Amino acid sequence: MARSCEICGKGPQMGNSVETRGKAKYLGGVGTKLTGITRRQFKPNLQRVKVAIPGGGAKSMRVCTSCIRSGAVRKAVKQKPFRLTAEKDASKAAAKSGK
Repeated sequence: MARSCEICGKGPQMGNSVETRGKAKYLGGVGTKLTGITRRQFKPNLQRVKVAIPGGGAKSMRVCTSCIRSGAVRKAVKQKPFRLTAEKDASKAAAKSGK
């Protein structure tokens, strides 16, 4: 489905939208009254995320925020971390010892 999490399958759920009027008793009013109940749809908080695939590489998926927070999905690294190569380290060490 279009509006569902690709990991856990969470999708839209139906519920009620409750309209009230009046001031709550604890605030000094006479109490709140219901003026209407209509059906509504609760949609999951889906985010488009690049996910790291175990075999290597990345895939764009629609994932709910609870899956991202729980660690069910590992985000792909956008750029490799900076690392010096062994050749550069050796040349720097030789330059220092030569001084």
